[in-house]
Amino acid sequence: MNQTTNTILMIRPINFRMNEQTAVNNYYQKEIDNALPSTINAKAQVEFDTFVEKLRSFGIHVIVVSDTNDSDTPDSIFPNNWISFHADGTVAMYPMFAENRRLERREDVLEELEKEGFLIENIVDYTSAEEDDVFLEGTGSICLDRENNKAYCALSPRADEELFIEFCEDFEYTPVVFTANQTVNGKREAIYHTNVMMCVAETLAIICLASIDDKAERKNVLKHLKEDGKKVIDITEEQVNNFAGNMLQVRGKDDERFLIMSQAAFNCLTQSQKAQINNHCKIISSSLDTIEYCGGGSARCMMAEIFLPKK
Repeated sequence: MNQTTNTILMIRPINFRMNEQTAVNNYYQKEIDNALPSTINAKAQVEFDTFVEKLRSFGIHVIVVSDTNDSDTPDSIFPNNWISFHADGTVAMYPMFAENRRLERREDVLEELEKEGFLIENIVDYTSAEEDDVFLEGTGSICLDRENNKAYCALSPRADEELFIEFCEDFEYTPVVFTANQTVNGKREAIYHTNVMMCVAETLAIICLASIDDKAERKNVLKHLKEDGKKVIDITEEQVNNFAGNMLQVRGKDDERFLIMSQAAFNCLTQSQKAQINNHCKIISSSLDTIEYCGGGSARCMMAEIFLPKK
């Protein structure tokens, strides 16, 4: 199974702002004082369009679907949390913590992909778990190593262990479970999504080991990464705050590999870390300052990878 794809789905925002419903446990979100929602959304759209253009210039196939005005969906720009697309033609739909994020799930997104020639054979729907206040937010909560059939999950209010294990059984992944924390007002709090502190690529992994407070868990995560031959690049909590964990490896023209990240993430990496990444693949970075500041998510969250077979 391939770890990387050439095709990603992105949702262009039309009502982007800080989502008050997700801010309760996403400590990266901030409000821009005295800024009109329309101004914030316009800035986010410029960042989005520039990002898409940059990705396409490297031969990455980006399918853009616009958000709709039908409902209040300030976080629609982060589709990887509600849906994932798999190589056997399966689509998974996930239960979301924030009620207004559940409105992001749209049938017409699947229709759009079918129009593009992708084959959808089967839908695995976990969304009924919301009725029991149980959540698992897609490839935000789960970092997949598709080649080695392993799934990494940092447990949090948005990543339930039992549901994660069920996902691993359904999709035949070996679960690697741990807790990742960050310091908020002097207290250790769970990091809301695994993909904020961890990125798994073909031959490397970027991870904030210091966020895994439990030594046995940290050792176990490292053991799995190393036995699969990953070069491990350790990042600091300060770098996580600049979204250096929120990266995704994709394929461009002529199958070239790229690691995609925001400008803030790139700027906070050390020369040594950049050099280590460049030993494995090239870097693409784009400014996502407004999206990161208000949305508390970054480059990886904006891209839902498409592994579906073609018709």
